[in-house]
Amino acid sequence: MYLRKGLPLLLAVMIWCVAFPAIAVDWTHPLSFSNAELGRHDFSGQNLQAAEFSNANLEMANFTGADLRGAVLSASVMTQANLHGADLTNAMVNEVKLNGADLSDAVLLEAILLRSVFTDVNIEGADFSDAILDGAQIKELCQKASGVNSQTGVKTRESLGCR
Repeated sequence: MYLRKGLPLLLAVMIWCVAFPAIAVDWTHPLSFSNAELGRHDFSGQNLQAAEFSNANLEMANFTGADLRGAVLSASVMTQANLHGADLTNAMVNEVKLNGADLSDAVLLEAILLRSVFTDVNIEGADFSDAILDGAQIKELCQKASGVNSQTGVKTRESLGCR
């Protein structure tokens, strides 16, 4: 009795498995540049989603227009790096030295920026919406905040919650 009821189900499962073979997913591991010496390297326009740059030397590196969504840049040196128009949504940019960096028109939505240094940084048109910053960082950035992000249409001062 169970065999008569279960046999059609077993045949249906077998036919379905043969008719619909497994689909291979093209997934590659994220790029890792941790502890690398990448000063002056040109990453402009590249897709670097979820790439890892922790503890890297990225002095004067060019990330103009790069897709850095979900990237990890923790504890890196990015002095005078060019991040103009880069998308850093959900990126970890904590404890990063950004002295003299260009963050103009960059998108930093929900980025983690705690304990990063923003001395002499250009943030014109940068969007910091829902980014995680400490009070001292916000106060420092609000002193130089101006412009509107060309990608999101958000004013820099509003994205930082400046008064």
